[in-house]
Amino acid sequence: MSARSGGRPLLGALLPERVRWAEEAGAVDGAGTGEEPRPPWLFAEEEALMARATPGRRREFATGRLCAHRALAALGVAAAPLLRGRRGAPAWPAGTVGSITHCAGYRGAAVASAVRFLGLGIDAEPHAPLPSGVREEVVFGPEEARLRELAVRRPDIAWDRLLFSAKESVYKAWSGYGGAWLGFEDAEVAWWLDAPDAPDVPDGPRPPARARDDRLHPPARARAGLPRAAGRFRARLLVPVPAGPGPFPRVLPGRWLVREGLLLTAVAVPRPVPLPPHRTASKEYR
Repeated sequence: MSARSGGRPLLGALLPERVRWAEEAGAVDGAGTGEEPRPPWLFAEEEALMARATPGRRREFATGRLCAHRALAALGVAAAPLLRGRRGAPAWPAGTVGSITHCAGYRGAAVASAVRFLGLGIDAEPHAPLPSGVREEVVFGPEEARLRELAVRRPDIAWDRLLFSAKESVYKAWSGYGGAWLGFEDAEVAWWLDAPDAPDVPDGPRPPARARDDRLHPPARARAGLPRAAGRFRARLLVPVPAGPGPFPRVLPGRWLVREGLLLTAVAVPRPVPLPPHRTASKEYR
């Protein structure tokens, strides 16, 4: 359940049905450079967090909070300031878990009941290879060989950036659970492609002119050339799992997609459902 400005949903393709989400894409970065009035959806306490930030960072923050408030409303949570918690991450309302992501031209948020999920992590990135020198800080062990194999199958996909994003999503889900610092070397990721040979075709209607950013929503003739792919990944944690509100799994499943010049990853960690107590068969059936 969500709202999105223009095009088909992205987060909705990655998250379980019980997760509520919202996203904004296209012309969300703006061009203003001076003081701007507080957006009507932003609480004064939230605005105060960005008092010393640049105008661009304030717009990024405000649109991310807009998505978070929409997702929380869809979950039935009363509107309230969403402030900072541990390590600067959002302090989600009691009884909920969530995650926010932002990059150039995109903002998104996902929330769920803590009764059903132990953690959520989402991440969006521009679909482009990692900058020089960053790959060596992200790729470890057997991941290098896996990325080379995937590059042979789909050389149009920025697999190193996708790995970076997957580990960011894993970290957010882990951090929300209460885990300690998690480095890129502390999780090992394996990949699966959905229909890897599917042709790239234009996807969804073109956003209205006032909301369109042709860098991310180019004309249909150009969109046909943008890579599209989707699939699953599995992240294996290589560090001890701390005690917490439920047994946090050592292997985390996730989903990913590449579309419209963006790549997104998501990890949703369901809370295990307790098994019913064993019942002794009645005498009639012994």
